[in-house]
Amino acid sequence: MTPSNFDIDLQFGKIYEDKVRDIFEGDGSIEVKTERDIWVTTGNMVLEIRHNGNLSGLSSTNAKWWMHVFTIDGDVKFSIMFKVETLKKYVKKLIGMNMAKIVTGGDDDKSELVLIPVKYMVSKAWI
Repeated sequence: MTPSNFDIDLQFGKIYEDKVRDIFEGDGSIEVKTERDIWVTTGNMVLEIRHNGNLSGLSSTNAKWWMHVFTIDGDVKFSIMFKVETLKKYVKKLIGMNMAKIVTGGDDDKSELVLIPVKYMVSKAWI
């Protein structure tokens, strides 16, 4: 019979329940962006970094945390969350590794956007 790790798992889970609670209820500010259905077809998440030549989105947020929500037909399928400072490092690294690219888009193509395959955000490719 395999020994149970329930107590250890419970303690570990409690630590992260507290961490998540602190993000939402404590001093952790959070920026939330939502991907509509197009990510299903492209496989990409999109991060705005400039609009009309000015820093915007990820480049200008004052939040500590960034949550990216992925929806299909308005229904939340999953989300990923990063410390903003960590996400900025990941994005730079992914661009440098040609695993993400900067494009123009948005209304009247006035925004600079980073296209990142979602699979890279949940893999070890950028570590």
